[in-house]
This record gives sequence, structure tokens and C-alpha cells, in this order.
Amino acid sequence: MKSDLEISVHTLPVARVLERFTAWLQEYGETSWDHQSYFAGPVGRLAKSLYYRTPGLGIVAVAPMIFSEAFIPSARRLFHKRTRFPIADAHYAMGFAYLYETWSRTEHLSRASHFLDELIRARAPGFKDYCWGYPFDWVTRNGVITSGTPLITSTPYMYEAFLQLNKIDPKPERQRVLESIARHVRNEIRDFRTSNRGSSCSYSPFDEGGVLNAAAYRAFLLTSASRELGIEEYLYIAERNLYFVLEAQNPDGSWYYAVDGVRDFVDHFHTCFVLKALAKIHSITGNIDCLSAIRRGADYYRKHLFSSDGLPKPFSRAPRMTVYSRELYDCAECINLCVLLKDRVPEMGSVLNTVVGGILRDWITPNGSFRTRRLHLGWDDVPMHRWGQSQMFRSLAYYLWDSKHQN
Repeated sequence: MKSDLEISVHTLPVARVLERFTAWLQEYGETSWDHQSYFAGPVGRLAKSLYYRTPGLGIVAVAPMIFSEAFIPSARRLFHKRTRFPIADAHYAMGFAYLYETWSRTEHLSRASHFLDELIRARAPGFKDYCWGYPFDWVTRNGVITSGTPLITSTPYMYEAFLQLNKIDPKPERQRVLESIARHVRNEIRDFRTSNRGSSCSYSPFDEGGVLNAAAYRAFLLTSASRELGIEEYLYIAERNLYFVLEAQNPDGSWYYAVDGVRDFVDHFHTCFVLKALAKIHSITGNIDCLSAIRRGADYYRKHLFSSDGLPKPFSRAPRMTVYSRELYDCAECINLCVLLKDRVPEMGSVLNTVVGGILRDWITPNGSFRTRRLHLGWDDVPMHRWGQSQMFRSLAYYLWDSKHQN
């Protein structure tokens, strides 16, 4: 096996960045603002609801917040408080687990276990089995998703965190949580038949189907749970969700956000979510249809979701104007996806090197945290655990772990 720091030109700088970030996180704390802070409080929720109900008046109502986001991003603290985000805790748990597997330092295992403890405390109330959502009321075009409503786009990260830690440091409670998560995803996320072979699924226990990354998340989780827990029924349900995703792929290899004829945008991180799920499913099952979709999707991804400098751009088909030109979240998910796909799609290796190099060059703040967004004028350096900090920490830790374990 190669030594810890003899892997690639980026390995040592990444290791140093992760050590600085760990120190920053310890000092900054585990709560933060969020990109939704503008709309999580009562004033923001009212403005956003008006935007969806009466767009003309709504544009006027949300304009001050959009202006602030574009030019005075630190003002988001006037609209809501610092909050703990379970999805960030899951990413931090996985990131510290990867550091433990890379360096065998017990403090990293301890930190990972701490974040699992926080997840147990933060489970959605009122549900028999373990599940998680957002800690704020989320105003969407289809109504308000209240705080604590379990989401299939959140819960799989907690599943992965508990699975990873349970393999490193097995404990009966972690096994019980894994079994409980899988039951929730099987029983309380609903299916909607879309073809002889495919079914979409609900985003939460209370809504309709049609969102592509939701079905991809569920397909992965139940495929994994079928293997890890030995429950064959999970695989049958997973395959129907998988084929909904495969059948919804556009001829050019892309996926719209949803198949409702309204949310037909194509963006960077949702494309990553779908491709990551397919890559993980293919690793477990070897499904040939899955591999074909991955290769077509990765080809579209490389050609249409990067700027001329080789770094991620937010949209190839945008639903609206944006106040930023580049986002940390996109870069984090790109790194994750490239590590997963570089052996199946060799071109992703060069993408990976370019993006990691770009992060090391431009996205590290003097205090050790990551920059959040590149705005059209300047930067947004407000650290947001759910919106990029935890994902980038986890992706770089995964990159470091993968570099060490290459043959």
C-alpha cells in the first residue's frame, strides 16, 4: 500500500486543508446560517409564499432578499438564526470516518460518533422509524413542508453515515437504526407506477412523485439495504424506482429535475445526485442498463455542466436568473461523483484533478473554512454547514481516503 501522502500532487495540500478545516469547525461550532435563512423566518416565508401564489407581487416582496444575497450575503443573519442541520451532521460523520480510515486517529472516530449521536437526537418526531428532514419550514411551489417532515433526499445520507460507522465500529444500536431507516423508506415513502417496469416515489410521506433525484436516492438506499440486511423485497421496490430514473433520462443523457412538465431545469448538483445513486447501485448489482445510463449521463455532464475553465457551473438549463456564478455545493458533489466514476468513465479523472485544484487555489478562506459562492461581483464567504461546508469536507476526506487506497 502507498504511504499516506504519496498519492497525487493534491494529496498533501488536501490533507492540510482538512486539518485546518477541522480546527475551524471546532472553533466555529456546529450550527450555522443557510442559503434558506432568508426564507426560513416568518417574513421570508410570507414573501416566498406570495412569490409562488402571485408572482408579480411576489417578485417585489422577495427582491430585497435577493439583492442582499447578491451583494450583502452576511445580512442573511438578520432573517433567521443559526441552526443545526442533520444533513450536515451526516456529512461530517462520514468525513471524519474517512479521516479515521485514512490516518487511524481515534479523535476522528470520536468526532464521527459524536455526529451520529446528534443525528439520533434530531430524528423526525412523530414517526415510528428513524427519518430526517429540514429543521425549518420550507416554502415550495407546492406548499409548505413543515419542519421535521422526513425527506427521501435527506434520510439516505443518514443511512450512509450509520452504515459507514457500523462497518468501522459495529454497535447494536447502529444496526437497529439502519434497519429502522430502511423500514421507513420502504413503508412511508410512497410509490407511483409510471410504466410496466418503473415507479416514481414521493418526496416525503405526504406528497406525489415525479422528482428524479428522490427516486434515485430511494433506489440506492433500498438496493443497499437489501444487500446489507438480507431483505429481498427491498430490491424489487428499488428496481422499480431505478427504472423510473432510467426511463426518464433524456435522449441527450440529461435528467430534468422532475417529470411534471414544469420543473424541467437541469442543474449541476441534482445531476450529481442522480449519477451518484446510479454509480452506487451499479457497484452493488452490476446492472448493465444502469451502466449505460451512467455513461450517457456522464457524457452530458462533462459537456454541459462546466465552464470553460473546467470548473462546475450551476445550470445547463436554468429555471431563473441566479445571483451567483459558481457554488461550493456543486464543486463538492462533483468531487464525490468523479471519485465514484473515474474507473468506469476515465475522463472523470481529469475533471477531478481540475476541480480539486480549483478548490485548493481559490476556495479556502484565511480561517480555514470554505468559500460558499462566487457571486457575479465578489464572494459569499458566510459559512453554511448544509450548503457546502460539510459536503466539501466529506468529499475531500473521501478523495484523500480513495487516494490512499488506490492500487
